[in-house]
Amino acid sequence: MTAYAMDDLEPNPFDEQVAPTYDVGSAHMFEPQVLGPTVDLLQELAGDGPALELAIGTGRVALPLAARGVEVHGVDFSEAMVAELRRKPGGDRLPVTIGDMGTTRVGSGFTLAYLVYNTITNLLTQDEQVECFRTVGAQLAPGGSFVVEVFVPQLRRMPPGQTAVPFHVGKRHVGFDTVDVVSQRSVSHHYVRTESLEGNGGRGLATYSASAHRYVWPSELDLMARIAGLRLRDRWADWDRTPFTADSESHVSVWTKVAD
Repeated sequence: MTAYAMDDLEPNPFDEQVAPTYDVGSAHMFEPQVLGPTVDLLQELAGDGPALELAIGTGRVALPLAARGVEVHGVDFSEAMVAELRRKPGGDRLPVTIGDMGTTRVGSGFTLAYLVYNTITNLLTQDEQVECFRTVGAQLAPGGSFVVEVFVPQLRRMPPGQTAVPFHVGKRHVGFDTVDVVSQRSVSHHYVRTESLEGNGGRGLATYSASAHRYVWPSELDLMARIAGLRLRDRWADWDRTPFTADSESHVSVWTKVAD
């Protein structure tokens, strides 16, 4: 297996080549049983106030949330991903700021900020992740919520000497992580089937992309939240609010801003 160093990866893994096929590779995240509970919970937490999505991307969550009447603002560093958002119905009406989600401030008084689909791990150092919490905390209204959806590192699944762990295997997408447990860094490798080739035995073309991540433990996130003036309110295994246990492979955590 080829080893990929962080410096070997493209500086923007969500560029003009990746953005047009991003939704195809993430099709399982658009399924009603996934997206429905996500939007339900976020709408409940937003209440009557505005919401801020960090790494808004192509609008998978923002668009249905806005369709329910929530005022949604977004931040994303990838102009290519935002361009895909703008092509969708309603996408041209969402206010989006181009910038780093860890440091970009777009306003204040948000009742909800959220960061879904493991994207907190795109910030590659602990300092950057801490700064993200601080940036969010400064923009939340007192009592406002910050929601993060992220995987639990599955190091227990790795026997000695193994460096790769699959995270999704489907008909159109296969993904696996190569992991460095010393640095808490990983590289996610994605193979996305784009089209079929007639007369080629049913085989198809596939695109490849890779992105760097820093995985983070739930307790580590709780400490980052405390540094930012936030306190843990809830933690579930998924958007359906399944209880979080030692066997959970992901978590949806909600921190609230402590009133002054």
